[in-house]
Amino acid sequence: MSTAQLASRPVALTTAPPAPAVPVRPRGKAVAAWVVMLGSLCALPAFTTDMYLPGIPQVAADLNSSEAMAQLTVSAMLVGGGLGQLVIGPLSDRFGRRTPLLVGLALHVVTSLLCVVVPTMSGLIALRVMQGFFNAAAGTTAMAVVRDRFVGAEAARVLSRLMLVIGIAPMFAPTIGSAILTSASWRWVFVLLAAMGAVLALIVLRFMPETRDSGQRAATRTGRTFSGYATLLRDRQFLALAVLPGLSFGVLMSYVVSSPVVFQQEFGLSHGQFSMLFAANGIGLVLAAQVNAALVRRIDPMRLMRFAVVTQTATAAVLLGVVLLGIGGLAGLLGVMWFVLATQPLIQPNAAALAMSRHGEIAGTSAAMIGAAQSSVAGIVSSLVGFLGGGSVAMVSVMFASVVGALVVLATATPAFRRR
Repeated sequence: MSTAQLASRPVALTTAPPAPAVPVRPRGKAVAAWVVMLGSLCALPAFTTDMYLPGIPQVAADLNSSEAMAQLTVSAMLVGGGLGQLVIGPLSDRFGRRTPLLVGLALHVVTSLLCVVVPTMSGLIALRVMQGFFNAAAGTTAMAVVRDRFVGAEAARVLSRLMLVIGIAPMFAPTIGSAILTSASWRWVFVLLAAMGAVLALIVLRFMPETRDSGQRAATRTGRTFSGYATLLRDRQFLALAVLPGLSFGVLMSYVVSSPVVFQQEFGLSHGQFSMLFAANGIGLVLAAQVNAALVRRIDPMRLMRFAVVTQTATAAVLLGVVLLGIGGLAGLLGVMWFVLATQPLIQPNAAALAMSRHGEIAGTSAAMIGAAQSSVAGIVSSLVGFLGGGSVAMVSVMFASVVGALVVLATATPAFRRR
């Protein structure tokens, strides 16, 4: 079936419930409005995880605990997010997108406010699990809505914008957290997160119609709400495409997790210099996302992804050599790393778009599987940096292993390297 035949539903934002309509291709400002709204939803889990990072030492001191226990609050958020995606995705197929999303945002606000007043570290860890579980509704539902409204190259283009938000949020969220901590307690981070959830809920209420019609919801009977996972697990190519964004995101998270130690302690950069470094790499991600969004209309997403994975593997090998041999010092490390990170936006959105296109009838379940795979794989990959010592060699070695893994998955479980 051609891209022209796979036209998506209308995208005009309206407060009224959507009536059945003839599918049309989204254009212009309507697409931009959806991208802004869905991108904001995708950013919430990332900001909830990473805005809090600079306050970990303050949290440990305030709650009379250790920094190791404070770091568990970050892992707790990721665990809760992974579980939440697996539950909320199928529920959004059964009951529609708006209801699970609004309930998740409301409970995110409640748990954020409870984090403001929690008196113990164990209580904060439990609340962070709940917070991750509930705000998983934002990212999972946003991905499902993309599949409801957009198909083919247009879906890859929109997902490219969303993956841009997901990719750069971990780079800028800690800066916002640092700004709050300069004049206020770490608890004010959660006040801001509660406010973000409330604003997003109002935006959804005002502008986002239900994108899954009643016929589709009725087809997903309550007793079979979670049976879609069995279908996805039998699809080898879907599983490969679902794992690829996680391996790609693991490259970025390895950098995010280890960069404070590598660049501030190993290379002696100041806080200001470190912030400028983050911004420079963020610019690379922005530019690459724009390139992917432009090219995906003319070049098949699988071909773009194949080029990006091969290029990232080659540049990561060069980066590993630069670090092991000490070539170029800090400038050599930063120069090659910029290119390694800049290829990521050509992998994540294309893999996700191709995976989502295979099972449009259970888009919520598909989005949940992709999101959970991305969180778990990226979390495992990035945690290996600490086990290997946390320095530049450990960081780059894990990045290289991750991109090699992506290349193996792409070559063995997808048709990316087949002649046709």
